[in-house]
Amino acid sequence: MTTTNRRVRIGLQLQPQHAEYADMRRTAVEAENLGADMVFNWDHFYPLSGDPDGKHFECWTMLGAWAETLSRVEIGALVTCNSYRNPDLLADMARTVDHISGGRLILGIGAGWFEKDYVEYGYEFGTAGSRLADLAESLPRIRRRLDKLNPPPTRRIPILVGGGGEKKTLRLTAEHADIWHGFGDVDTAGRKVEILDRHCADVGRDPADIERSVGVSGSPAASGDQLLDLGITTFTVPASGPEYDLTTLREWLAWRDEKNR
Repeated sequence: MTTTNRRVRIGLQLQPQHAEYADMRRTAVEAENLGADMVFNWDHFYPLSGDPDGKHFECWTMLGAWAETLSRVEIGALVTCNSYRNPDLLADMARTVDHISGGRLILGIGAGWFEKDYVEYGYEFGTAGSRLADLAESLPRIRRRLDKLNPPPTRRIPILVGGGGEKKTLRLTAEHADIWHGFGDVDTAGRKVEILDRHCADVGRDPADIERSVGVSGSPAASGDQLLDLGITTFTVPASGPEYDLTTLREWLAWRDEKNR
């Protein structure tokens, strides 16, 4: 499928901070009922905004619960921190959630960056370069382990690589990912897309094979059409606790429905 004929998809990043799990479950179900295509959480151990020691829940155990609770949307982490789990174990976890969900898992992954998580949980923080080197080693290991597991995944689990590093992260995306996820305004996204295309050419890959995804906030009237013109077709709206406001999600869903007619 090419970037020009992909349907627009809208996701919710349900940030697991400052709220009870019951509120998160209710919001995830509401997002599915509204018609979202994907519901993501994130892979941190502490809040990223508000009270730094506020309420927070772990990523992958939550995905296992969502796999049973939700019946239609794809689910995943936006994104898993590569540093926190052995890559072979992560592949097995992904395969298991894939089966629980009936083939609805997206394996989002990135190099990691939030130092407090590392320090508090006893992981080696290293440098940005060392974390990216670890990710480069892990991505093929994850695919190899997925190919060895019995039973195998229900499908070829799509791998989403999150990040905008132009020399290394986007190169790894070109080599290994099915989906690229980035952040930034229209100009930033346009530059990243161009660089990703160049990396695809360098590794001999059709850039249209990679779905382009960005995090968005505010109304789609401000940037939706411009991002779509860049070949970006997947848009994820954040929502944080304790009050998960889905107003912006509703706006992007209405815009998606108009574009997909």
